[in-house]
Amino acid sequence: MKTDKDKKVLLIIEDDRLLCDVIRDSMERNSLKVLTAHTLADGTAISSQNRVDIVLLDQNLPDGEGHTICSSILKYNEHAKIIFITAYPSFENAVQAIKNGAYDYLSKPFEMEELSLTLKNALKTLNLEKVASIENYRNIKDSEEAVLIGSSSEFAEILKAVDLAASTEAPVLITGATGTGKNVAAKAIHYKSNSGGNAFISINCAALPENLIESELFGYEKGAFTGAASSKRGLFEMAEGGTLFLDEIGEMPVHLQTKLLSVLEDKKIKRLGGDIILPVNVRIIAATSSELENTIGKNFRSDLYYRLNVIRIHIPPLRERRQDIPEICAYLLKKIAQCRDVRIDESDLQRLMEYDWPGNVRELRNILERACLLQNGPVITPSVFLGKTSPAKPDNLNSLTTEGIIPLIELEKRYISSALEKLSNNYTRTAQALKISLSTLKRKVKEYGLK
Repeated sequence: MKTDKDKKVLLIIEDDRLLCDVIRDSMERNSLKVLTAHTLADGTAISSQNRVDIVLLDQNLPDGEGHTICSSILKYNEHAKIIFITAYPSFENAVQAIKNGAYDYLSKPFEMEELSLTLKNALKTLNLEKVASIENYRNIKDSEEAVLIGSSSEFAEILKAVDLAASTEAPVLITGATGTGKNVAAKAIHYKSNSGGNAFISINCAALPENLIESELFGYEKGAFTGAASSKRGLFEMAEGGTLFLDEIGEMPVHLQTKLLSVLEDKKIKRLGGDIILPVNVRIIAATSSELENTIGKNFRSDLYYRLNVIRIHIPPLRERRQDIPEICAYLLKKIAQCRDVRIDESDLQRLMEYDWPGNVRELRNILERACLLQNGPVITPSVFLGKTSPAKPDNLNSLTTEGIIPLIELEKRYISSALEKLSNNYTRTAQALKISLSTLKRKVKEYGLK
Protein backbone atom coordinates (compact mmCIF):
# COMPACT_ATOMS: atom_id res chain seq x y z
CA MET A 1 0.00 0.00 0.00
CA LYS A 2 1.28 3.43 -0.96
CA THR A 3 2.11 5.91 1.79
CA ASP A 4 1.39 9.64 1.41
CA LYS A 5 5.07 10.13 0.53
CA ASP A 6 4.75 7.77 -2.45
CA LYS A 7 1.49 9.20 -3.79
CA LYS A 8 1.28 11.77 -6.56
CA VAL A 9 0.05 15.16 -5.31
CA LEU A 10 -2.96 16.94 -6.81
CA LEU A 11 -3.44 20.63 -5.90
CA ILE A 12 -6.93 22.03 -6.53
CA ILE A 13 -7.15 25.83 -6.71
CA GLU A 14 -10.88 26.47 -6.91
CA ASP A 15 -13.20 28.83 -5.00
CA ASP A 16 -16.15 26.41 -5.22
CA ARG A 17 -15.62 24.48 -1.96
CA LEU A 18 -18.29 21.89 -2.73
CA LEU A 19 -16.59 21.04 -6.06
CA CYS A 20 -13.24 20.76 -4.21
CA ASP A 21 -14.77 18.27 -1.76
CA VAL A 22 -16.32 16.16 -4.56
CA ILE A 23 -13.03 16.01 -6.50
CA ARG A 24 -11.05 15.27 -3.30
CA ASP A 25 -13.29 12.32 -2.37
CA SER A 26 -13.05 10.87 -5.87
CA MET A 27 -9.31 11.36 -6.40
CA GLU A 28 -8.23 10.13 -2.96
CA ARG A 29 -9.91 6.84 -3.82
CA ASN A 30 -7.62 6.81 -6.89
CA SER A 31 -4.49 6.94 -4.69
CA LEU A 32 -3.81 10.65 -5.12
CA LYS A 33 -2.89 12.96 -2.27
CA VAL A 34 -5.12 16.03 -2.59
CA LEU A 35 -4.39 19.58 -1.41
CA THR A 36 -6.89 22.46 -1.81
CA ALA A 37 -6.73 26.24 -2.03
CA HIS A 38 -9.53 28.71 -2.69
CA THR A 39 -7.54 31.80 -3.74
CA LEU A 40 -4.52 32.61 -5.91
CA ALA A 41 -2.54 33.61 -2.84
CA ASP A 42 -3.23 30.33 -1.03
CA GLY A 43 -2.50 28.33 -4.18
CA THR A 44 0.85 30.08 -4.66
CA ALA A 45 1.82 29.53 -1.03
CA ILE A 46 0.94 25.82 -1.08
CA SER A 47 2.77 25.17 -4.37
CA SER A 48 5.90 26.91 -3.04
CA GLN A 49 5.98 24.77 0.12
CA ASN A 50 4.97 21.36 -1.23
CA ARG A 51 5.81 18.99 -4.03
CA VAL A 52 2.97 19.23 -6.52
CA ASP A 53 2.52 16.95 -9.52
CA ILE A 54 -0.82 18.09 -10.99
CA VAL A 55 -2.72 21.36 -10.52
CA LEU A 56 -6.41 21.90 -11.22
CA LEU A 57 -6.53 25.66 -11.63
CA ASP A 58 -9.76 27.64 -11.92
CA GLN A 59 -9.51 30.54 -14.35
CA ASN A 60 -11.65 32.93 -12.28
CA LEU A 61 -10.78 33.27 -8.60
CA PRO A 62 -11.70 35.91 -5.98
CA ASP A 63 -8.28 37.58 -6.12
CA GLY A 64 -7.56 37.35 -9.86
CA GLU A 65 -7.27 35.19 -12.98
CA GLY A 66 -5.71 31.74 -12.67
CA HIS A 67 -3.25 32.01 -15.54
CA THR A 68 -1.35 34.74 -13.69
CA ILE A 69 0.17 32.27 -11.18
CA CYS A 70 1.29 29.63 -13.71
CA SER A 71 4.87 30.87 -13.69
CA SER A 72 4.95 30.81 -9.87
CA ILE A 73 3.67 27.23 -9.74
CA LEU A 74 6.19 26.05 -12.36
CA LYS A 75 8.99 27.93 -10.62
CA TYR A 76 8.71 25.64 -7.60
CA ASN A 77 7.39 22.53 -9.42
CA GLU A 78 8.81 22.70 -12.92
CA HIS A 79 7.40 19.31 -13.99
CA ALA A 80 3.87 19.94 -12.69
CA LYS A 81 0.99 19.52 -15.14
CA ILE A 82 -1.48 22.42 -14.91
CA ILE A 83 -5.07 21.75 -16.00
CA PHE A 84 -7.24 24.85 -16.38
CA ILE A 85 -10.93 24.65 -15.51
CA THR A 86 -13.43 27.39 -16.31
CA ALA A 87 -17.15 27.98 -16.64
CA TYR A 88 -16.54 30.38 -19.57
CA PRO A 89 -14.77 28.34 -22.24
CA SER A 90 -13.52 30.05 -25.35
CA PHE A 91 -10.78 29.55 -27.95
CA GLU A 92 -9.01 32.66 -26.68
CA ASN A 93 -9.01 31.32 -23.10
CA ALA A 94 -7.63 27.98 -24.28
CA VAL A 95 -4.81 29.65 -26.20
CA GLN A 96 -4.00 31.89 -23.22
CA ALA A 97 -3.95 28.88 -20.91
CA ILE A 98 -1.54 26.94 -23.15
CA LYS A 99 0.71 29.98 -23.52
CA ASN A 100 0.95 30.22 -19.74
CA GLY A 101 2.02 26.61 -19.32
CA ALA A 102 -1.24 24.65 -19.21
CA TYR A 103 -1.08 20.91 -19.93
CA ASP A 104 -4.83 20.63 -20.65
CA TYR A 105 -8.09 22.55 -20.48
CA LEU A 106 -11.49 21.50 -19.07
CA SER A 107 -14.85 23.30 -19.33
CA LYS A 108 -17.36 23.39 -16.50
CA PRO A 109 -19.48 21.46 -15.91
CA PHE A 110 -17.44 18.30 -16.52
CA GLU A 111 -18.08 14.67 -15.69
CA MET A 112 -15.86 12.97 -13.13
CA GLU A 113 -14.99 10.34 -15.77
CA GLU A 114 -13.69 13.13 -18.02
CA LEU A 115 -11.61 14.57 -15.18
CA SER A 116 -10.28 11.12 -14.24
CA LEU A 117 -9.18 10.48 -17.83
CA THR A 118 -7.46 13.88 -18.03
CA LEU A 119 -5.62 13.25 -14.75
CA LYS A 120 -4.68 9.73 -15.86
CA ASN A 121 -3.12 11.12 -19.06
CA ALA A 122 -1.27 13.77 -17.06
CA LEU A 123 0.16 11.13 -14.71
CA LYS A 124 1.20 8.98 -17.67
CA THR A 125 3.01 11.95 -19.20
CA LEU A 126 4.77 12.63 -15.88
CA ASN A 127 5.98 9.02 -15.67
CA LEU A 128 7.22 9.04 -19.27
CA GLU A 129 9.07 12.30 -18.68
CA LYS A 130 10.65 10.84 -15.53
CA VAL A 131 11.87 7.78 -17.42
CA ALA A 132 13.23 9.98 -20.21
CA SER A 133 14.94 12.20 -17.64
CA ILE A 134 16.60 9.19 -15.97
CA GLU A 135 17.75 7.85 -19.34
CA ASN A 136 19.10 11.26 -20.30
CA TYR A 137 20.98 11.48 -16.97
CA ARG A 138 22.46 8.03 -17.55
CA ASN A 139 23.53 9.01 -21.06
CA ILE A 140 25.20 12.15 -19.75
CA LYS A 141 27.04 10.21 -17.02
CA ASP A 142 28.07 7.50 -19.51
CA SER A 143 29.32 10.07 -22.01
CA GLU A 144 31.36 11.73 -19.23
CA GLU A 145 32.98 8.35 -18.52
CA ALA A 146 33.73 7.77 -22.21
CA VAL A 147 37.01 9.68 -22.12
CA LEU A 148 40.22 8.17 -23.47
CA ILE A 149 43.24 9.66 -21.72
CA GLY A 150 46.73 9.66 -23.20
CA SER A 151 49.05 11.71 -25.41
CA SER A 152 51.72 9.15 -26.27
CA SER A 153 52.33 8.32 -29.92
CA GLU A 154 50.86 4.85 -29.36
CA PHE A 155 47.67 6.28 -27.94
CA ALA A 156 47.38 8.94 -30.63
CA GLU A 157 46.80 6.13 -33.16
CA ILE A 158 44.03 4.72 -30.98
CA LEU A 159 42.30 8.09 -30.84
CA LYS A 160 42.44 8.34 -34.64
CA ALA A 161 40.93 4.86 -34.95
CA VAL A 162 38.12 5.80 -32.50
CA ASP A 163 37.30 8.92 -34.53
CA LEU A 164 37.27 6.86 -37.74
CA ALA A 165 34.95 4.26 -36.18
CA ALA A 166 32.64 7.01 -34.91
CA SER A 167 32.27 8.43 -38.42
CA THR A 168 30.87 5.15 -39.79
CA GLU A 169 28.32 2.51 -38.86
CA ALA A 170 30.67 -0.40 -39.60
CA PRO A 171 31.21 -3.12 -36.98
CA VAL A 172 34.22 -2.64 -34.71
CA LEU A 173 36.41 -5.20 -32.97
CA ILE A 174 38.32 -3.93 -29.93
CA THR A 175 41.12 -6.08 -28.54
CA GLY A 176 43.29 -5.76 -25.46
CA ALA A 177 43.99 -7.27 -22.07
CA THR A 178 41.50 -7.08 -19.20
CA GLY A 179 41.35 -3.63 -17.63
CA THR A 180 42.86 -1.69 -20.53
CA GLY A 181 39.66 0.25 -21.22
CA LYS A 182 37.92 -1.57 -24.07
CA ASN A 183 34.52 -0.62 -22.63
CA VAL A 184 35.57 3.04 -22.46
CA ALA A 185 36.73 2.93 -26.09
CA ALA A 186 33.39 1.43 -27.15
CA LYS A 187 31.48 4.17 -25.33
CA ALA A 188 33.73 6.83 -26.86
CA ILE A 189 32.90 5.52 -30.35
CA HIS A 190 29.19 5.52 -29.54
CA TYR A 191 28.99 9.03 -28.06
CA LYS A 192 31.12 10.53 -30.82
CA SER A 193 28.87 8.99 -33.51
CA ASN A 194 25.54 10.16 -34.89
CA SER A 195 23.86 7.55 -32.66
CA GLY A 196 25.28 9.11 -29.49
CA GLY A 197 21.87 10.32 -28.35
CA ASN A 198 20.45 6.79 -28.42
CA ALA A 199 21.01 3.77 -26.19
CA PHE A 200 24.38 2.20 -25.46
CA ILE A 201 23.78 -1.33 -24.14
CA SER A 202 26.47 -3.83 -23.22
CA ILE A 203 26.54 -7.52 -22.39
CA ASN A 204 29.47 -9.64 -21.23
CA CYS A 205 29.24 -12.91 -23.13
CA ALA A 206 31.44 -14.64 -20.54
CA ALA A 207 29.33 -13.59 -17.56
CA LEU A 208 26.07 -15.33 -18.49
CA PRO A 209 25.29 -19.05 -18.80
CA GLU A 210 24.96 -20.23 -22.40
CA ASN A 211 21.20 -20.79 -22.12
CA LEU A 212 20.60 -17.19 -21.00
CA ILE A 213 22.68 -15.30 -23.56
CA GLU A 214 20.30 -16.08 -26.42
CA SER A 215 17.17 -14.93 -24.57
CA GLU A 216 18.96 -11.78 -23.38
CA LEU A 217 20.06 -10.85 -26.89
CA PHE A 218 16.96 -11.77 -28.88
CA GLY A 219 14.18 -11.65 -26.28
CA TYR A 220 11.37 -14.18 -26.07
CA GLU A 221 7.63 -14.64 -26.36
CA LYS A 222 5.34 -15.81 -23.59
CA GLY A 223 5.60 -19.57 -23.17
CA ALA A 224 8.81 -19.86 -25.19
CA PHE A 225 10.33 -21.91 -22.37
CA THR A 226 9.59 -22.88 -18.77
CA GLY A 227 9.36 -19.72 -16.72
CA ALA A 228 8.60 -17.39 -19.66
CA ALA A 229 5.41 -16.02 -18.09
CA SER A 230 5.36 -12.97 -20.37
CA SER A 231 7.05 -11.63 -23.47
CA LYS A 232 10.32 -9.74 -23.15
CA ARG A 233 12.30 -7.53 -25.49
CA GLY A 234 15.89 -8.52 -26.10
CA LEU A 235 18.94 -6.28 -26.10
CA PHE A 236 18.85 -5.89 -29.89
CA GLU A 237 15.42 -4.29 -29.62
CA MET A 238 16.39 -2.21 -26.59
CA ALA A 239 19.44 -0.85 -28.42
CA GLU A 240 17.40 0.23 -31.47
CA GLY A 241 19.07 3.18 -33.16
CA GLY A 242 22.06 2.92 -30.85
CA THR A 243 24.95 0.59 -30.05
CA LEU A 244 25.13 -2.96 -28.72
CA PHE A 245 28.49 -3.72 -27.13
CA LEU A 246 29.36 -7.43 -27.01
CA ASP A 247 32.20 -7.81 -24.52
CA GLU A 248 34.28 -11.02 -24.54
CA ILE A 249 32.78 -12.02 -27.87
CA GLY A 250 35.12 -15.02 -27.99
CA GLU A 251 33.02 -16.68 -25.28
CA MET A 252 29.83 -16.58 -27.33
CA PRO A 253 28.53 -20.11 -28.11
CA VAL A 254 29.01 -21.16 -31.73
CA HIS A 255 25.29 -21.53 -32.52
CA LEU A 256 24.72 -17.93 -31.37
CA GLN A 257 27.61 -16.76 -33.51
CA THR A 258 25.61 -17.99 -36.51
CA LYS A 259 22.57 -15.96 -35.40
CA LEU A 260 24.71 -12.89 -34.77
CA LEU A 261 26.20 -13.14 -38.25
CA SER A 262 22.68 -13.31 -39.66
CA VAL A 263 21.72 -10.13 -37.79
CA LEU A 264 24.80 -8.32 -39.08
CA GLU A 265 23.94 -9.33 -42.63
CA ASP A 266 20.14 -8.98 -42.68
CA LYS A 267 19.42 -6.46 -39.86
CA LYS A 268 16.56 -8.66 -38.66
CA ILE A 269 15.87 -10.74 -35.56
CA LYS A 270 13.23 -13.13 -34.25
CA ARG A 271 12.40 -13.59 -30.58
CA LEU A 272 12.66 -17.04 -29.02
CA GLY A 273 9.34 -18.81 -29.52
CA GLY A 274 8.14 -16.11 -31.93
CA ASP A 275 7.23 -16.11 -35.62
CA ILE A 276 7.44 -12.38 -36.36
CA ILE A 277 10.58 -11.04 -38.06
CA LEU A 278 11.62 -7.75 -36.48
CA PRO A 279 13.87 -5.25 -38.28
CA VAL A 280 16.65 -3.79 -36.12
CA ASN A 281 18.93 -0.82 -36.62
CA VAL A 282 21.81 -1.45 -34.21
CA ARG A 283 25.53 -0.76 -34.44
CA ILE A 284 27.64 -3.69 -33.19
CA ILE A 285 30.91 -3.19 -31.30
CA ALA A 286 32.63 -6.32 -30.04
CA ALA A 287 35.60 -6.74 -27.72
CA THR A 288 37.85 -9.56 -26.60
CA SER A 289 40.77 -10.06 -24.25
CA SER A 290 41.79 -13.30 -26.00
CA GLU A 291 43.47 -13.97 -29.33
CA LEU A 292 40.48 -14.70 -31.55
CA GLU A 293 42.73 -15.60 -34.46
CA ASN A 294 43.90 -18.68 -32.56
CA THR A 295 40.34 -19.96 -32.17
CA ILE A 296 39.09 -19.43 -35.73
CA GLY A 297 37.73 -22.67 -37.10
CA LYS A 298 37.61 -24.20 -33.62
CA ASN A 299 35.44 -22.17 -31.28
CA PHE A 300 34.94 -19.06 -33.37
CA ARG A 301 33.45 -18.77 -36.85
CA SER A 302 35.82 -17.33 -39.41
CA ASP A 303 33.00 -15.56 -41.32
CA LEU A 304 31.83 -13.79 -38.13
CA TYR A 305 35.41 -12.82 -37.29
CA TYR A 306 35.93 -11.16 -40.67
CA ARG A 307 32.51 -9.49 -40.47
CA LEU A 308 33.32 -7.97 -37.07
CA ASN A 309 36.90 -7.10 -37.93
CA VAL A 310 35.99 -4.28 -40.33
CA ILE A 311 37.59 -1.73 -38.01
CA ARG A 312 40.15 -3.11 -35.55
CA ILE A 313 41.29 -1.18 -32.49
CA HIS A 314 43.90 -2.61 -30.15
CA ILE A 315 44.27 -1.10 -26.68
CA PRO A 316 47.82 -1.80 -25.45
CA PRO A 317 48.51 -2.72 -21.81
CA LEU A 318 49.39 0.15 -19.51
CA ARG A 319 53.03 -0.98 -19.19
CA GLU A 320 53.48 -0.28 -22.92
CA ARG A 321 52.42 3.36 -22.56
CA ARG A 322 53.96 4.34 -19.25
CA GLN A 323 54.34 7.97 -20.32
CA ASP A 324 50.54 8.27 -20.20
CA ILE A 325 50.37 7.32 -16.50
CA PRO A 326 50.80 10.89 -15.08
CA GLU A 327 48.01 12.17 -17.33
CA ILE A 328 45.74 9.23 -16.44
CA CYS A 329 46.42 9.73 -12.73
CA ALA A 330 45.56 13.44 -12.94
CA TYR A 331 42.27 12.66 -14.71
CA LEU A 332 41.27 9.86 -12.32
CA LEU A 333 42.15 11.87 -9.21
CA LYS A 334 39.80 14.67 -10.29
CA LYS A 335 36.95 12.16 -10.52
CA ILE A 336 37.85 10.17 -7.39
CA ALA A 337 38.80 13.00 -5.02
CA GLN A 338 36.04 15.32 -6.32
CA CYS A 339 36.24 18.56 -4.29
CA ARG A 340 39.40 17.52 -2.45
CA ASP A 341 42.63 18.98 -3.84
CA VAL A 342 44.97 15.98 -4.12
CA ARG A 343 48.22 15.33 -5.93
CA ILE A 344 50.73 12.50 -6.09
CA ASP A 345 54.25 12.91 -4.77
CA GLU A 346 56.72 13.15 -7.69
CA SER A 347 58.92 10.29 -6.50
CA ASP A 348 55.83 8.18 -5.93
CA LEU A 349 54.60 8.95 -9.44
CA GLN A 350 57.90 7.62 -10.76
CA ARG A 351 57.33 4.38 -8.86
CA LEU A 352 53.89 4.09 -10.43
CA MET A 353 55.48 4.47 -13.87
CA GLU A 354 57.96 1.68 -13.10
CA TYR A 355 55.28 -0.77 -11.99
CA ASP A 356 54.08 -3.34 -14.56
CA TRP A 357 50.30 -2.93 -13.90
CA PRO A 358 49.05 -6.47 -14.63
CA GLY A 359 45.53 -5.16 -14.00
CA ASN A 360 46.11 -2.16 -16.31
CA VAL A 361 44.06 1.04 -15.92
CA ARG A 362 41.46 -0.73 -13.79
CA GLU A 363 44.15 -1.64 -11.25
CA LEU A 364 45.52 1.91 -11.33
CA ARG A 365 42.09 3.34 -10.55
CA ASN A 366 41.61 0.92 -7.65
CA ILE A 367 44.99 1.90 -6.19
CA LEU A 368 44.19 5.62 -6.45
CA GLU A 369 40.77 5.13 -4.86
CA ARG A 370 42.36 3.28 -1.95
CA ALA A 371 44.97 6.00 -1.49
CA CYS A 372 42.36 8.79 -1.50
CA LEU A 373 40.26 6.91 1.01
CA LEU A 374 43.00 5.94 3.46
CA GLN A 375 45.51 8.78 3.17
CA ASN A 376 44.89 12.32 4.41
CA GLY A 377 46.43 15.56 3.25
CA PRO A 378 46.98 17.09 -0.17
CA VAL A 379 49.82 14.74 -1.15
CA ILE A 380 49.20 10.98 -1.44
CA THR A 381 51.55 8.05 -2.06
CA PRO A 382 49.50 5.33 -3.77
CA SER A 383 52.55 3.17 -4.48
CA VAL A 384 52.47 1.90 -0.87
CA PHE A 385 49.41 -0.13 -1.83
CA LEU A 386 51.20 -1.98 -4.59
CA GLY A 387 52.11 -5.56 -3.72
CA LYS A 388 55.62 -4.95 -4.95
CA THR A 389 56.89 -2.26 -7.27
CA SER A 390 58.56 -4.23 -10.00
CA PRO A 391 60.97 -2.62 -12.46
CA ALA A 392 59.95 -2.35 -16.08
CA LYS A 393 60.32 -5.56 -18.00
CA PRO A 394 62.31 -5.44 -21.25
CA ASP A 395 60.04 -4.99 -24.25
CA ASN A 396 62.31 -7.03 -26.52
CA LEU A 397 61.18 -10.64 -26.14
CA ASN A 398 64.34 -11.83 -27.90
CA SER A 399 66.30 -10.81 -24.82
CA LEU A 400 64.49 -13.47 -22.77
CA THR A 401 65.58 -17.07 -22.64
CA THR A 402 62.93 -19.71 -23.36
CA GLU A 403 64.59 -22.31 -21.17
CA GLY A 404 62.19 -23.63 -18.53
CA ILE A 405 59.21 -21.59 -19.82
CA ILE A 406 55.92 -23.53 -19.95
CA PRO A 407 53.47 -22.48 -22.69
CA LEU A 408 50.53 -20.49 -21.30
CA ILE A 409 48.01 -22.86 -22.87
CA GLU A 410 49.64 -25.80 -21.05
CA LEU A 411 49.46 -23.93 -17.74
CA GLU A 412 45.76 -23.27 -18.27
CA LYS A 413 45.16 -26.91 -19.14
CA ARG A 414 46.92 -28.09 -15.97
CA TYR A 415 45.14 -25.54 -13.79
CA ILE A 416 41.67 -26.48 -15.04
CA SER A 417 42.46 -30.17 -14.61
CA SER A 418 43.66 -29.57 -11.06
CA ALA A 419 40.57 -27.49 -10.19
CA LEU A 420 38.23 -30.18 -11.51
CA GLU A 421 40.05 -32.82 -9.49
CA LYS A 422 39.88 -30.79 -6.27
CA LEU A 423 36.15 -30.15 -6.73
CA SER A 424 35.29 -33.78 -7.58
CA ASN A 425 34.60 -32.94 -11.24
CA ASN A 426 31.68 -30.71 -10.28
CA TYR A 427 31.51 -28.45 -13.35
CA THR A 428 29.27 -25.79 -11.77
CA ARG A 429 31.44 -25.33 -8.66
CA THR A 430 34.62 -25.41 -10.76
CA ALA A 431 33.32 -22.70 -13.13
CA GLN A 432 32.38 -20.54 -10.14
CA ALA A 433 35.79 -21.05 -8.52
CA LEU A 434 37.59 -20.15 -11.77
CA LYS A 435 35.20 -17.21 -12.30
CA ILE A 436 34.27 -18.30 -15.82
CA SER A 437 30.94 -19.35 -17.29
CA LEU A 438 29.89 -22.98 -17.31
CA SER A 439 29.84 -22.96 -21.13
CA THR A 440 33.44 -21.68 -21.21
CA LEU A 441 34.59 -24.43 -18.83
CA LYS A 442 32.89 -27.14 -20.91
CA ARG A 443 34.42 -25.76 -24.10
CA LYS A 444 37.92 -25.71 -22.62
CA VAL A 445 37.54 -29.25 -21.22
CA LYS A 446 36.60 -30.41 -24.68
CA GLU A 447 39.36 -28.36 -26.33
CA TYR A 448 42.08 -29.73 -24.03
CA GLY A 449 40.72 -33.28 -24.08
CA LEU A 450 40.28 -33.38 -20.30
CA LYS A 451 38.20 -36.07 -18.59
